[in-house]
Amino acid sequence: MIKEDSTIYRSLTKAVYIADLVVVGGGLAGVCGAITAARQGLKVILVQDRPVLGGNSSSEVRLWILGATSHMGNNNRWAREGGVINEILIENMYRNPEGNGVIFDTILLDKVVSEPNITLLLNTSVYEVAKSDADTISAVIAFCSQNQMQYELRAPLFCDASGDGIVGFLAGAAFRMGAESSEEFGEKFAPSAEYGELLGHTLYFYSKDTGKPVRYVPPAYALDDITRIPRYRSFNAQEFGCKLWWIEYGGRLDTVHETETIKWELWKVVYGVWNYIKNSGKFPEAENLTLEWVGQIPGKRESRRFEGDYLVRQQDIVEQRTHTDAVAFGGWSIDLHPADGVFSEKPGCNQWHSKGIYQIPYRSLYSRNISNLFLAGRLISVSHVAFGSTRVMATGAYISQAMAVAARFCKDHQLLPRDIFEKGYIHQVQQELQKTGQHIPGHALHDPLDLTQQATVTASSEWVLNEFPASEISKKLLVAEAQMLPLSAGKVPVMVVQAYAETETLLEVKLRVSEKIGNFTPEITLGELQFRLRPGAQHIELDFGCSISEAQYVFVCFGKNPGVSLTFSDKRVTGVLTVFNSINEAVSNYGKQTPAEEIGIDEFEFWCPQRRPDGQNLAMTITPGIACFPAANIQNGVSRPTHQPNAWVASPEDPNPALTLSWSEPQAIREVIIKFDADFDHPMESVLIHHPETVMPFCVQDYQVLDDSGKVIFVKKGNYQTLNHLRFEQPVRTRSLVIHASHPSGEVPAAIFEVLCYA
Repeated sequence: MIKEDSTIYRSLTKAVYIADLVVVGGGLAGVCGAITAARQGLKVILVQDRPVLGGNSSSEVRLWILGATSHMGNNNRWAREGGVINEILIENMYRNPEGNGVIFDTILLDKVVSEPNITLLLNTSVYEVAKSDADTISAVIAFCSQNQMQYELRAPLFCDASGDGIVGFLAGAAFRMGAESSEEFGEKFAPSAEYGELLGHTLYFYSKDTGKPVRYVPPAYALDDITRIPRYRSFNAQEFGCKLWWIEYGGRLDTVHETETIKWELWKVVYGVWNYIKNSGKFPEAENLTLEWVGQIPGKRESRRFEGDYLVRQQDIVEQRTHTDAVAFGGWSIDLHPADGVFSEKPGCNQWHSKGIYQIPYRSLYSRNISNLFLAGRLISVSHVAFGSTRVMATGAYISQAMAVAARFCKDHQLLPRDIFEKGYIHQVQQELQKTGQHIPGHALHDPLDLTQQATVTASSEWVLNEFPASEISKKLLVAEAQMLPLSAGKVPVMVVQAYAETETLLEVKLRVSEKIGNFTPEITLGELQFRLRPGAQHIELDFGCSISEAQYVFVCFGKNPGVSLTFSDKRVTGVLTVFNSINEAVSNYGKQTPAEEIGIDEFEFWCPQRRPDGQNLAMTITPGIACFPAANIQNGVSRPTHQPNAWVASPEDPNPALTLSWSEPQAIREVIIKFDADFDHPMESVLIHHPETVMPFCVQDYQVLDDSGKVIFVKKGNYQTLNHLRFEQPVRTRSLVIHASHPSGEVPAAIFEVLCYA
C-alpha cells in the first residue's frame, strides 16, 4: 500500500538517459534512421509521441509508403529506395501482402525492438530543449503520458525527424514555413497567393460489408451540405483509405498550432461524406456497408522546413543536378496541392515529374545554425516547390539513413554534422551508405577493404540474351509499347518478333534512347521501320542498321495499333522489362506530360511497366545475343539496374548455378554481404493495395556458400530480402568462396548484384 501526505509537494519521477544519438520522431524517417544508426554501432534513443511507430504509414493514419517509384506511374525504373526502408517494405510484402495497417505496425515495432542499441520511448513527447551554448543542444526533455515519467535525454548528436520540427524549433534552428516567391530562387513553379503556400492535412476512412443492411445516423457535427465540396460527385462506395488523399484541409491555417482545428473540420467532412453515401439514396450498393474506421489524427503534409547549408530547389529536381555530397535520391513528382484542399475549385493536386531520379545532398540534412542537429524526413532543407517532391515517406526515410551513417562518422572522428562535408569525410559516408544498400545516383562502391575487389570472379555460366521464348500470351497494341533492352556500345542487334494482324495494316517500330544515359525516358529516335502486315500470324525482322556509342538501355517501341497483337514470353530476368505508353491517373500520368511553358517543367512521354501478373517480356530472338550479365558485374559497385543490369545472371539451362571468388593467397573472411534482386521496380505500397506475391520472382531464395575445400560454411533457405549479411564467429580461412544460387523458378534465372567480403 502507498499512502502519502497530501501536503507534500510532488514532482514527476525523472529519468536521465544518455546515448550517442537521440532521434526525435518515430515516423518512418525516425525508424529507418534509428535502425541504421544502431546497426552502425551507435547507442540510439528513439522518441515517439504516439503509441505506435510509422507516423503517416501507421495504422493511426494508414497512408501507403511511396517514393521515387510513384505507383510505377513515372519513368523512374528500378527506383525503389534501398537500405532499411527497402528491407521494411520487402518484409511487409512477405508478411502482409494484403496491406493491413495493423500488421504493418507490428513489423515496424519488431524491427526496432530487435535492435539492442535502440532505446524506444513511445507515447513520449519532447517539450523542452537544453543547450550548452547558443548553437549546441545538450539535452531534450520529454514527458510520457502513460507512465507519468519525465525524461532527460542527453547525447552529443540529435536528429529531428518529428515532422513539425519540435527540436529544431525549440533549439532556435532557422526554418521556413510557406512558399517562397518565384524570384527568390528562380523557381518558375512557385505558387501564387491564390493557390496558397501550404499543403493541408488529410483524414481517411475505411468501410466494411456486413452482409446485411446497416443504417447510419450521422453525428451533429457532420457536414450537412455536401455540395460545399466541389468534387462531391466523385465520392463513391468503392473508394476508401488513402485513395481519398484529396479529402484535404488546412492549407490556409497554421498547420502546426491549428492542427486540432483542422482535424475537426476533416471529421466534419468525413462523416458528412459517409452520410451522403449512406443516406442520399444515390448509392444503393452501400446498403450493407458500415463505417469501420476513421482516422483519429490527421496525416500531415507540410509545416516547418529547416535551413541547412544547401536548400534543394525546383531546378535540382527538373535538371537532375549533381552534387559532390549526394547521399540519397528522390523521384516523386513535384506534387503541390491547393491550400483550400477539398473546398477548392481547383484539381486536388498539381503533379509534375522529372525525367528521372535526382540527387539529394548531405548539406540539406543538418541545421545551418544549430551545430549538432541533424534533419530527417520531410523537414529537411528544401524550398516549398522542391518539398512537393521530397516530402513523401520513402524519400524521407531514405534521407534519414544517410543522416544515420553520417552520425556514425561524427562519433568515430569527434565531428559535428557540418564537418562531414567541410573536412572531407563525405566520400567515406557515401561508400558506407552503399555497403548498407543505399543507391546514390552516379556513384559506385569501391571499398579498399572489400576483398571481392582483389578476387578473380568466375561463374558456372553467364546468361546471353538471345531469345525470349514465345508463350501462349498475346496482347493487342491498344497503346504503344516497348521492350527495354540493355545494350553495349556497338551495332544494335537484329531482333525478330511474332505478330498477328487482323487485317492488312501498317505497323511502325522505332528504336529510341534517353537523352541522358541512366534515365528511362525514350526521347531520341535512332531508327524507324515500317511493316505492311498481311492478315494472320507472321514474323517481323527488326534491323535498324544503327549503332550506339555508349552502353545504355534502348527502347524497341511498337506504335499503337489495335488491329495488331504481339506475342509475349513467360521468361523474366533481372534488368529487362517491357513498358507501355499508357495512363496512370493516380500520379497525373496521362501518357504525356505537357506543362505550361512558363513553369519550368519538361515535356515528355510516360513509358511505364505493368504490374504482375502482367509485365511479361516480348517474345523475340536477338542476333547476336546480348552479353551484359557477366560474373564481373558483382565487382562494379552498383547493386541495381542503371544504364545496365549490373548483375551476374546464370544461364537458365545451368543445373547448379555457381559464382566463384578466388584469391592467390588464403584470406581470413569474417563477413560476406550478398545483394540479390528483390525487384527495385516494384513500389510495394504498404497498405490498401493487394500484391500478387510475397516473394519477388527475381529473388534467389535458396543458396549456400562453400570454402576452397568444398565445405559448406553457410546455408540459406527461403530468402526474400535484397541484402543478406553473413557473419562468421570465427574467420573462414580460404582461397575461394563458391556461392551456389538456385534459380528462383523455371522461368527466372538466378541473379546476384553484388558480393562484398571483409576480413
